[in-house]
Amino acid sequence: MYKLQVRLQKLICLMALVSGTVMFVYSLGMLTDLYDMLYSMIPDPDELDKARVAGARIYYDMQPFNRYLLYCGIGLIVLSCVLFLTNTHKRRRYYVGNYIATGLNVVCQLAAAWYMHVNVAKFKHIYLTTVDFAQLERRLSRVGTYTDSTFWFDVHYFVLVLAIIASLLLILNILWKVKLMHGERDLVVEGKAVS
Repeated sequence: MYKLQVRLQKLICLMALVSGTVMFVYSLGMLTDLYDMLYSMIPDPDELDKARVAGARIYYDMQPFNRYLLYCGIGLIVLSCVLFLTNTHKRRRYYVGNYIATGLNVVCQLAAAWYMHVNVAKFKHIYLTTVDFAQLERRLSRVGTYTDSTFWFDVHYFVLVLAIIASLLLILNILWKVKLMHGERDLVVEGKAVS
């Protein structure tokens, strides 16, 4: 039973690392798509109100959120590395550091996922309601970079679900580990009573 649990806890810790990495990559890719379309529609960043296409300023409005999401992704990668530094991925018996590393990972994964979801949903609504897509298509049809796709806004659900699943698996792993450690302690106590 312990071998199976240790194998699974390695995969769960790896999934936490992958979840942080995916959030980091998502933060890099999200504004790249908007950059291709909207950056050229604002002649001067200091004059956002004089954009060539209505609503193009969303590219600049999203910058602070995207920067913070990038920091969240880096932070999640570092925190998941703490799981490996404390040997949470291969310990048969957990100590205080393992519980702290796991708890920090769970809380930060869920907080980053919530922050990302709330802001991406808000900016998607702003994007769909303020950008003049007809005017944008006229201007970009010659260049061939026009798309009215909301792919990068929608793919955040995958990142969100991955972070939630990683958090839930970390919680389930710790509960399973505690149960196994209590069972082992009970066997040791019974063994001492017999001898």
